[in-house]
Amino acid sequence: MYHVDISKLNGKIAEKATTKEQLAQQIGIDRSTLIRRLKNGKLLVGDAHVICESLELSTSEAVAIFLATQ
Repeated sequence: MYHVDISKLNGKIAEKATTKEQLAQQIGIDRSTLIRRLKNGKLLVGDAHVICESLELSTSEAVAIFLATQ
């Protein structure tokens, strides 16, 4: 089963000097909703796509973050 590697995502967020609140705004949802989706593994494909664009993730980075295995 796949899950979101939140620690890697947090690292990329910090690296790009942005916040989860800014990402949530770009997606069009509240920060608390984004955090809940990340923790529950219920992130929508569109959400992941916007995050990838915002953080300028490479394909390998996106796979490592959004298709992580436990």
